[in-house]
Amino acid sequence: MMINRYIRVIAGVFILISLLLAIYVNINWLWFTAFVGFNLLQSSFTNWCLMEKILKRIGVREEGGSCSI
Repeated sequence: MMINRYIRVIAGVFILISLLLAIYVNINWLWFTAFVGFNLLQSSFTNWCLMEKILKRIGVREEGGSCSI
């Protein structure tokens, strides 16, 4: 799997988990959902993504591009 796929999977999992936590634990978990969404949005404008840097550091191969969807 390429780095862009990992980023999409991780972002999707984070959003789904935080939504479930907001429903069943505390509504404030929606702030984490907003944080993930904001990071996806800013990466589309700046072409910089922290998750991309983390995945590169652990050795995930890169196909090209940043984490903008």
